[in-house]
Amino acid sequence: MPRASSLEQELRSRLGPEIDVRLIPGSGGVFEVSLDGQRIFSKSQAKRFPAADEIVQLVLKAGAAP
Repeated sequence: MPRASSLEQELRSRLGPEIDVRLIPGSGGVFEVSLDGQRIFSKSQAKRFPAADEIVQLVLKAGAAP
């Protein structure tokens, strides 16, 4: 979970401390990012872990952050 924790810190740093980021431990290498109940990234679909820039851009594109 170190990569997920690192991504969480990066998102808070770049999008502001008011962003609600939750890490929910799972199993089997599952990593998904949801925004307002909609999945915006799935490691199983992409076959890779996301870059922080990628998640930031997806959040900004959705208009969910300043």
